[in-house]
Amino acid sequence: MDFDAYARTAVDLVNAEVSDLAALRSLFADEQGWMRDEVVEKDVAVFRRAQRRLRDVFEYGTSGRDAEAVTELNSLLEAFPVQPRISGHDAADWHMHVTSRGASVSSEYLAGAAWGLSVWLCEYGSARFGICADERCGNVYLDTSSNNCRRFCSERCATRSHVAAHRARKRAATLTPA
Repeated sequence: MDFDAYARTAVDLVNAEVSDLAALRSLFADEQGWMRDEVVEKDVAVFRRAQRRLRDVFEYGTSGRDAEAVTELNSLLEAFPVQPRISGHDAADWHMHVTSRGASVSSEYLAGAAWGLSVWLCEYGSARFGICADERCGNVYLDTSSNNCRRFCSERCATRSHVAAHRARKRAATLTPA
């Protein structure tokens, strides 16, 4: 199982727009196409609640409140229990699913997201959970840098923030009398 991929589904959900069914459907990547086809209106509310709770996990982690991050993840694992099973369409396509056959899209997706983020916390610590330092963004990310120094969710946000800071310093220098 690729636990990092499951942890990234938590990041994807927190950063997604989940205002309605169409927006929720756009969350699912190509390999999750079956989820896009099977998600229903009642899943929207479940995803929105889980989205808020997962954001809390990132906020706890970035502020050093590990115990609270763990408590919330344990609560999510209880709400969306992992029930692994082997699935596949032929002998060359065996893979793991995290919920029982017939589980709802929200149960399947959220069990994987909670499980992946929990494994990530145990493996790397919650200090590797990040919230973008660009004030206009607020997206979450998993810090995969070698020295845990990442501050932005993307190069785009880092560049935008650095350019804005440079311009502000330049503006301040021209306003300050010599």
